[in-house]
Amino acid sequence: MTTAHATDYAWFEQRYPVLGEAYCLTHVQGISADELLRRFDALSGREVTGLDAVVTAWEVFDDGEDEDAEALLGEDDDRLLVAVTELDGWALAIEPYGYLGGLHEVVPRLTDGTRLVSHFRNVNAEDSFHWWEHGRCRLHFEPLFADQRHGSDADATGIPELLTACGFDLAGERNGLHTEAAFALAERLTEVRLDAERLEAATFRLGYAPRP
Repeated sequence: MTTAHATDYAWFEQRYPVLGEAYCLTHVQGISADELLRRFDALSGREVTGLDAVVTAWEVFDDGEDEDAEALLGEDDDRLLVAVTELDGWALAIEPYGYLGGLHEVVPRLTDGTRLVSHFRNVNAEDSFHWWEHGRCRLHFEPLFADQRHGSDADATGIPELLTACGFDLAGERNGLHTEAAFALAERLTEVRLDAERLEAATFRLGYAPRP
């Protein structure tokens, strides 16, 4: 079992400053990247290689200068960019400045028949962490407030120890590593290790998902 800790992900915000400001990252086990896009109700776009290319694609899309997306979407411009790939038996979705993988109205259909682990933060430091299985919430909390949890396993034996081992503070004293700890917890629950080398080697399919 992985022993990931928040300090193992201190590189992420430095390497990807745009995502360090706001992102949503969603793991869904045992399905393809294309199936994950389908569950997002996303229109499928082109492929890019590497997370840097995903961020660039989002910047172009956000500026309204993505000709490929414009041709695909037509008048339907109320969509968010979702980039998907596959790692270690999990489909992975990354949303720069997105949030769909953390919405209660979206998560149940993403996790239908399988497991989901997602985490999110925005520019206002609002954040969330989800662990669902077969449409049932096992654990949900805000990483900044990891002492306040919900779900069937929120206070199960071993959960406080797991969170502490990842770097969360459960004593009510907020630390500066809660986002990094969310990455560490996601790794421990999925056993999918993320690093810049893997993310830059991955092929991502861009998708355009409707806002709920």
